[in-house]
Amino acid sequence: MTQLYDRVALIGLGLIASSMFWAMKRAGLAGEVTGFARSAETRATAREIGLCDRVCDTMAQAVEGADLVVLCVPVGVMGAVAAELGPLLKPGATVTDVGSVKADVIAQVGPHIPENVHFIPAHPLAGTEHSGPRSGFAELFDNRWCLLVPADGTDPSATARLRELWEGLGANVEEMDAEHHDLVLAVTSHAPHLIAYTMVGVADDLRRVTDSEVIKYSAAGFRDFTRIAASDPTMWRDVFLTNKDATLEILGRFTEELFALQRAIRQGDGEHLHAYFTRTRAIRRGIIQAGQDTDAPDFGRGGGRAK
Repeated sequence: MTQLYDRVALIGLGLIASSMFWAMKRAGLAGEVTGFARSAETRATAREIGLCDRVCDTMAQAVEGADLVVLCVPVGVMGAVAAELGPLLKPGATVTDVGSVKADVIAQVGPHIPENVHFIPAHPLAGTEHSGPRSGFAELFDNRWCLLVPADGTDPSATARLRELWEGLGANVEEMDAEHHDLVLAVTSHAPHLIAYTMVGVADDLRRVTDSEVIKYSAAGFRDFTRIAASDPTMWRDVFLTNKDATLEILGRFTEELFALQRAIRQGDGEHLHAYFTRTRAIRRGIIQAGQDTDAPDFGRGGGRAK
């Protein structure tokens, strides 16, 4: 791989930023990688584990002379970070992000980006339930998807360069418009997370099922709900507040489907249930065939990282 950017600045040093750093180093995609996090504790951890070539104590130090600036902060604070960042950017630089909502991020960040800087929103569809600087690893993006959402009029060469970076990090890359992205993610990520949080909350509320039973017997479907529901609470709060319309649309559809299944169970309509489960099973097979999961026992997570 060839070096694509002389200096990359990572703003926010959690799972995605740390994985980007290790993956960039693995492939030699960046000359120097600087990093900044608001928390002094996070910066100290990053220095301790060698995350980033240079961890800076101010955002200004981190972005000075950077060819690529990556916003790896919760979507709820993207606007405030961009406002601080805008005047510090080098002409000709590219600003991107890794947020899982796009229309709101574009509305928040776009106005603060100078005309002589490229703004290319992005979203790597990769993650684990772990967060923080220690949770990153170079293989996180391998054979996962990264969606780029360039605005109309974006310099094609800047977009092509960012695409090449993500491909160098191991990802498959596709371009998409912001509204469509937010609807797709409401289906594939946001609504499932909310449902998982709800199911774990229901188990907690249902005192007839004791805590020890919930933990002891969670090798059933509940276990995967708890894995999803362990995700970073700040990030997910912001996702639902910023992708409100699409998430509510999908949850409305989900509620209708749930009522139909309730009716089938109540009426003993085995034919409806069997047909429904057959259709949904095929989707799981499609995910495996697309290489986005494995049908190995324990979903291939038995040897998962406990970082």
